[in-house]
Amino acid sequence: MLFSTLFPVAFPVLALAHFVALLSPGQDFFLIVAHSIRHRLYGSRYICLGVALGNAIYIAIAILGWTSIRDNQVVFSVVEIFGAIYLLWIGTKLLKSKRNNSLLDAEQKKVPSAMNQLILGLNSALLNPKNALFYMSIMAVILGNEVTLTQQISCGVWMFLVVLLWNLLIATTIGQPRVQTYLKQGIHIIERSAGVVLICFGVALLVNYLP
Repeated sequence: MLFSTLFPVAFPVLALAHFVALLSPGQDFFLIVAHSIRHRLYGSRYICLGVALGNAIYIAIAILGWTSIRDNQVVFSVVEIFGAIYLLWIGTKLLKSKRNNSLLDAEQKKVPSAMNQLILGLNSALLNPKNALFYMSIMAVILGNEVTLTQQISCGVWMFLVVLLWNLLIATTIGQPRVQTYLKQGIHIIERSAGVVLICFGVALLVNYLP
């Protein structure tokens, strides 16, 4: 059958484990929330794409069996430290969010270009080496050694699409006029809160390297 050719028997378990992981808010989630509150879907859709592409790169690495990040502590540490610094930078910017008197003020605020959004999302995903370890782990543990390359690629495409659609759903929901109207008086509070969370992620990563 076509389905069994494209997807392994363990695919439902893989899909469930991957989706459950998406439900746990991480740095990508708070980045998307902060931008979609301020700029709606138009100003955050390419962040969603960038995050999904970053995940796709790590999925491809997992499929190719490249384990340098996992096995080389120096490489892992360098990526993690740069990721922590990046989170601190984004979080600090969000902490500077100012209150707007109306939703119109927020809409008139300059929307990041598509390229800036894409880079922001891509960096957020790539500078988190735990993404690589996650995909390597679930694909190795759940799929096992009997899985074919075609099945690995099919699972990878599935996970990429799920990440992209889930992030777009978050951005679309927050960008709805009713939601925006409800949140308009507290946009700066939510952005600052997201900034605090991202800074906490960054600090937590750096604490591991303190003597």
